[in-house]
Amino acid sequence: MKVIEGLAQHVKAGGHVAAACSAVFLLHAAGLLRGRRATTSWWLAPLLKRMEPDCLVDADRMVCADGPVITAGAAFAQTDLMLYLLRQRCGSALADIVSRMLLIDGRQAQAPYIVPEALASGNDLVARLAAKVESALPNPPTVAALAQAFCMSERTLSRHIQKATGKSTLALVQSVRLRRARALLETSRMTVAQVAEAVGYQDSTALRRLMRRVAGANPGQYRTAVAAT
Repeated sequence: MKVIEGLAQHVKAGGHVAAACSAVFLLHAAGLLRGRRATTSWWLAPLLKRMEPDCLVDADRMVCADGPVITAGAAFAQTDLMLYLLRQRCGSALADIVSRMLLIDGRQAQAPYIVPEALASGNDLVARLAAKVESALPNPPTVAALAQAFCMSERTLSRHIQKATGKSTLALVQSVRLRRARALLETSRMTVAQVAEAVGYQDSTALRRLMRRVAGANPGQYRTAVAAT
């Protein structure tokens, strides 16, 4: 395809390329993701990883920049990609003005929106594991306990989960807890400390740390008008 050849030639000549969602696969076809960090729609991340094993696919991030290649997540992450490019090329002041005018909140990650079952594209094991973890909250089972429950070794379980989602078993468990915490923050009047306890953390500090590390946000950012009134 001419577009694929054009992308490869553009980067070879010193240019930059940017793509979001499924368009990231065009960059893969042009050979531009090998050896780089990239993101795409979180539910497409396992497929991208299988197609390009030498690419570090970071499905948790909203935007990834690696050299001349800039990628963004799900379809509407094109707005995040646009703001990133504005910030890099025109400065933070202009990017912030555009963000405010378009009513775009600063989103650094896809992680809070990931649904493990959808990430696995219908994989039954992942669906059952996610359901088991969520039903056990606030006492999530250990990886060893999960492996025993599904009659396999930890290594075998990890291999199945990694193949289906691109995540480790522990990361999948954290994803379920994070999803539940976000739902409680958005729909209840529970304090952050109470939410942390409800998903199995000893205190709010642990939840805040996890959300900052994985989602790039603080718990308070998920509060809605319903929870605030």
